[in-house]
Amino acid sequence: MESQPCRFMLRELPELLERARGALASFVKADRENLVFLPNATAVLPNATAGVNTVLASFPFRPGDRLLTTSHDYFACHNALMVNAERRGAVVDTVSIPFPLSSEEEIVEGVLSAVTPKTRLALLDHVSSPTGLVFPVGRLLLELQGRGVECLVDGAHAPGMLPLELETLRPAFYTGNLHKWTCLPKGAAFLYVRPDLQEKIRPLSISHLREENGEGTPFQREFRWQGTRDYTPWLVIPEALSFLGSLLPGGWEELRENNHRKVVEGRRVLAEVLNTPPPCPPGLLGSLASLPLPPSESSSCEIDPLQERLYRHYHIEVPIMTLSQPPRRLIRISAQIYNRKEEYKALAEALGEELRRR
Repeated sequence: MESQPCRFMLRELPELLERARGALASFVKADRENLVFLPNATAVLPNATAGVNTVLASFPFRPGDRLLTTSHDYFACHNALMVNAERRGAVVDTVSIPFPLSSEEEIVEGVLSAVTPKTRLALLDHVSSPTGLVFPVGRLLLELQGRGVECLVDGAHAPGMLPLELETLRPAFYTGNLHKWTCLPKGAAFLYVRPDLQEKIRPLSISHLREENGEGTPFQREFRWQGTRDYTPWLVIPEALSFLGSLLPGGWEELRENNHRKVVEGRRVLAEVLNTPPPCPPGLLGSLASLPLPPSESSSCEIDPLQERLYRHYHIEVPIMTLSQPPRRLIRISAQIYNRKEEYKALAEALGEELRRR
């Protein structure tokens, strides 16, 4: 790309992008024509948040429409929902989903109880960032679409953590990151849009190919070219998916199961130290898990004081997450094939020492 920009951008890139899109389509079980790579948005790298912003900027809200989200949503996506609603006179309803909880029924019942005749769009997490809960999006999509509510699924953590079949789910919109559980470079993300809605969705940045009568649908053409930028994070999708799928004899299915077992065991070890029962059944987890923590001492720092102490004194980096409802403070662990049981035990010992000091 750097030595021959014209050759790369004009002659080689289109075919390479199609190769990458084909590999992604096979991985997430989607028609490749319904998938686009996310554009560069206001000088930030593409990610699922950019996908949420893209959909919200295009969706035809009207004054008085109601938009539905939950208390487990990602703060950046929640802010995007609020700003877009305010601009067009819509109202955001935030459903409080309990945590701890005992079954997925509490998620389903909570979301459906908040639907009104004016609800037009629901923003649903596939995997909640603060809690690690896997939302039953298949059930929710059927119920909500039956009530005339379209769904935007924030699947930031799902690709690689969960098996995806987007053409079976058939959400209105689904956006996912590939730099998390599929280990691609930062900036590799995608957006799925159901065919009947594609003419309504425009990139955040309008570029050259809007009116061009070239190959592909207008939806594909508008998202394909977003100016002179580094497209290479997307181009290694085939190699990344193939490599991770080759690490265990059972391929991706065994890798996901391995990571799930590992995080459930890590959660058990931490729960013993915290003297708290696991806050949800293992079946509601992928390879992320959170546990409630005692309230924190007041701090103006962006980083929780406990997270900072674990890093500085024990050389352990683990996120302390914030939930918008009690319990407001959570410790979140994750599991990938390279993690070992000893790491979770070391965290548990350090956490125990810190809690005894309080």
